[in-house]
Amino acid sequence: MSVDVVFWSVVTARFVLPLFIPKYPLPAIIGCLVLDAADQSIFQAFGFNPPFYQSYDKAMDVFYLSVAYTASLRNWTSHPAFRINRFLFFYRQIGVVAFELTGLRWLLLVFPNTFEYFFIAYETVRTRWNPLRWGFKFWAIVAGAIWVFIKLPQEYWVHIAQLDVTDTIRDVPWFGPALAAGILLLIAVLWFVVRPRLPQTDWSLRLAADPLPAGIDEARERAAFQAEHRKVFDEAALEKIFLIGLISVIYGRVLPGVEASSLQIFLAVAFYAIVNAGLGLWAAKRGHSWESAGVSFAVVFATNVVLVAVADLLLTRGEGRLQLTDTLFFVFLFSILTTLYDRYRPIHDYRVEMAKTETTT
Repeated sequence: MSVDVVFWSVVTARFVLPLFIPKYPLPAIIGCLVLDAADQSIFQAFGFNPPFYQSYDKAMDVFYLSVAYTASLRNWTSHPAFRINRFLFFYRQIGVVAFELTGLRWLLLVFPNTFEYFFIAYETVRTRWNPLRWGFKFWAIVAGAIWVFIKLPQEYWVHIAQLDVTDTIRDVPWFGPALAAGILLLIAVLWFVVRPRLPQTDWSLRLAADPLPAGIDEARERAAFQAEHRKVFDEAALEKIFLIGLISVIYGRVLPGVEASSLQIFLAVAFYAIVNAGLGLWAAKRGHSWESAGVSFAVVFATNVVLVAVADLLLTRGEGRLQLTDTLFFVFLFSILTTLYDRYRPIHDYRVEMAKTETTT
């Protein structure tokens, strides 16, 4: 098998696997985590080290975590857990942007990726228990425990000490057996101490996402809800600007060949986000909707390509010029995340409205 086939197979898998997170949250994000850890070993097994892959690795990490955040918009029923989840996600993205702009590695320790393991913790609970059984305090304790006891040591190990598990096992004779013993001890504690004290389960094992609320499980219902509750520039539009803007800035910093400044990238994304919001709201108010996510993506992508072509035409009349390859990459990224966010944000808002109605009645 050629090295090109291996390289593009891994890259394709890292872009495709996250798209399963909305429907199969726990298996898909664990798959992303495992593939992220194994990709370099796969390349080494075939005897090559792809140039620039570290940059693509960072970009794809950001991508699958962003898809996970949009999946929480779609699936999470616990509003306290979601609020913590939202904070953890944006807190980490701000930290990554700050690191990419400054190169200060300690920022990654200050802004740890607690979001990923909190997402896994919530989805693990949901496989057997109703997350609504617990309130804000419980989920805050879960997030705090992950932050202090898991992510801070891991971020220090990876980004401050800059150590690698494989290299440490090879270079330090006692480290491998100690690590294996620690894992076995943790499994024993979970099985013999934690498991007997768990509350009665609410349902059998659920790996697929729960069904959507009946009142908004169809595209036409989401469009009607959006037309009634959304504006071109509102809290949802602002969140989308920061969601996709921060991600695009990170991509612009880590991927080779991008000449635009971080501010230019963010402002361009903000412009396209507002235009997309306006077009989406216009379509929703006229009852236009697409049940297929593929069709929705195609419409969004085609619209953005046209907008980019117009911008490129206007720039050719002056001194500017868009870098076509880099621009289309950002358009592709932007269109995927915009499609997912626009499909799933109404579901989250619907749950919030229903919770308010239940509280007042």
